[in-house]
Amino acid sequence: MSDDQFQQSTVFLKKAVPLMMKYKVPTTPTNYALWYTYVANTDPKLTADVDTTVHEHGTCSPLQSDILYQKHMADKHSQNIGSLKQSLESMMTEMSHSMSDTLQDTDAFHSVLDKTFEQLSRVENEGLSIDETIAVVRNVVKDSQALTQSTRYFKHQLSDAQQEIAQLKQNLAEMTEQATHDGLTGLLNRAAFEREINAYTENAQTWPFALVLVDLDHFKQLNDTYGHVLGDIALKQVAKRLLDYCREGVQAFRYGGEEFALLLPKRRLNSAKRTAETLRAAIDRMVIKDRRRGQTLDHITVSMGVAEYDEHARESGADLIYRADQQLYKAKNLGRNRVMPIN
Repeated sequence: MSDDQFQQSTVFLKKAVPLMMKYKVPTTPTNYALWYTYVANTDPKLTADVDTTVHEHGTCSPLQSDILYQKHMADKHSQNIGSLKQSLESMMTEMSHSMSDTLQDTDAFHSVLDKTFEQLSRVENEGLSIDETIAVVRNVVKDSQALTQSTRYFKHQLSDAQQEIAQLKQNLAEMTEQATHDGLTGLLNRAAFEREINAYTENAQTWPFALVLVDLDHFKQLNDTYGHVLGDIALKQVAKRLLDYCREGVQAFRYGGEEFALLLPKRRLNSAKRTAETLRAAIDRMVIKDRRRGQTLDHITVSMGVAEYDEHARESGADLIYRADQQLYKAKNLGRNRVMPIN
């Protein structure tokens, strides 16, 4: 690196670090890389996305930084969980083939045994000479040795495949746990939600903001009546409708089971309630179809509880969730398919 390049790098670093401190971004290597690239302005799309995020949220939380890094800078091959799943499936296929080959060898083993008994019967019935008897024995030994070697090879191959599959499963589990998105709906997951709401409550630059908890009404009854396939389709369609309203910084999460959450930056309670009511009505109009089974579900409803962050009390994320959950509980007790509070 030349002196000019070193000096330029120092300038960019001096710009990046204060920004990271301002937005309370953890000083990890990936975040350094993200914000260094931002201040260097070498990736216009990244710069535009960071600017949009800061404009909509008033900050760039650790979760948002992670998402931006994955989108613009991460090695897509090494970060893609799908590729790991594909490797796992390949290993399973290989193992299946190996088992198939082993079964074929078992058939070969029975064939050798049958052949051997036939030859031994000839020794007894036809009174073969010593030379002929020795030739039969040699053939039996030769076939047995070939079978033993083949079986041993496939045994080792299966053992290696099982070990590799176990390692792939462990890696997949670790990557899935660390991932930020829910596998079924594509929404941000519960872990991402907890990180984000804590970041919101700890950073005054994100205030005001509101939380909406969403619960799919009578979901157990839906599963019992129509089956889990249509239940999963319903979850995915509701998630898609939530994503349609993720504008101006709104983020949608799968909170757990049939529950969802929305974080609405720069929103007071009344504004958040209007958004929730618009969403509730849109979901109520949905028609869900399982074309493979010819089933149709034309009445999906949700109940919602809304709460605005109490910046004066400096409440925790858990406190805000509790207040929104209390409003959701009221909505369900009053007959579901409604947004609370009313006033």
